[in-house]
Amino acid sequence: MRYCKRCVLPDTKPGVIFDEEGICSACRSVECKHEIDWPARAAKLRKICDDIRGTNGNGYDCIVPVSGGKDSFNQAYIMSKVYNLRVLCVVVVPHLQTVEGIENLNLLVEKLGVDLIKISTRPSTLQKIRRSALLKVGNPNYAEHRVVFAAVARAAYFYNTPLVVWGEDIGVEFGGNVTTSSAEDGSAQELINNDLFREAGFDDLIKDVVSDDELFFYRNPEIETIGQKNIRSIYLGYYHWWDGIKHFHVAKSFGFEQRRLGPLPGNVLDFDNIDEKLCEVHLWLKFLKLGFWRPTDHCCYKIWNGYMSREEAVEKVNAVQYDFPAYLDEFLEYHQLTETEFFECVERFRNHDIWHKKNGHWRLKYELT
Repeated sequence: MRYCKRCVLPDTKPGVIFDEEGICSACRSVECKHEIDWPARAAKLRKICDDIRGTNGNGYDCIVPVSGGKDSFNQAYIMSKVYNLRVLCVVVVPHLQTVEGIENLNLLVEKLGVDLIKISTRPSTLQKIRRSALLKVGNPNYAEHRVVFAAVARAAYFYNTPLVVWGEDIGVEFGGNVTTSSAEDGSAQELINNDLFREAGFDDLIKDVVSDDELFFYRNPEIETIGQKNIRSIYLGYYHWWDGIKHFHVAKSFGFEQRRLGPLPGNVLDFDNIDEKLCEVHLWLKFLKLGFWRPTDHCCYKIWNGYMSREEAVEKVNAVQYDFPAYLDEFLEYHQLTETEFFECVERFRNHDIWHKKNGHWRLKYELT
């Protein structure tokens, strides 16, 4: 396990590549972003918007998937106010929402003047899939990732909406795998096949767990079917430099509220991913498997966008990375696990190539320096 010499990302991250200088592919991607003609990219997006505006009759021009977080706030703002499209926001309602998440989502609708539909999948189905994904591959949020991509595609098909605008391509922004279509023109048509689903096939996870009649919003419409309706799906991050800190300030100008009690354990930021509760334990499981989680993500993001030095990031990560995540009680209750069952489960996913016991405590074999 080694760390990038420019940021603090380790080479255990799936899809990341280190070059001969010890620089990760995410940092190299940032270099490339500095060479992009962003006004020209924005002009391309404006042309797309001009071409589709009003083509859906009295319907919506564009769907923006939202959570109420800073990034989706920014997406909805750009598409509705900058590009003047009639925007329908779509949220797949989280399992356990936070007060800040509910209030920020309501604020988005009120301040930006957009319509919102909420897709609430059957709670028992989501719970069963989350539990199966946790026990089988240690990835409980697999269910949410699956349903948000498929359900938004269903909404676009239902409303005949010509454009779906996602946020960033995680492969581009975080050093993972990038499809040819995404790299060439910002297409998000292959979103359902990204790195979030690397650990298992969906059908393997749900076998003998749920029946097919519960899975409408978990199954993506066929690409050919979407194509017949000329529905285009893009990443906004291809056309506008993706910077979550700037997005926070955009959202803040409309009254967006960060977490009132400050950063959660293991977090550096107090305004990132604050809309729901169960994601904290999910991200901590990444720590057991890959040797990094929230603090590394937060600090890398600040380094890539020029807000933090590597030296500062090393200090921040080392200060909080061994914190235990918040909301364990809620997590146990939701997944119907005892604390003993939980720890027996998650220890099966600890990567012993990078972990060892030191003075009776689990520590990384290769600490960040």
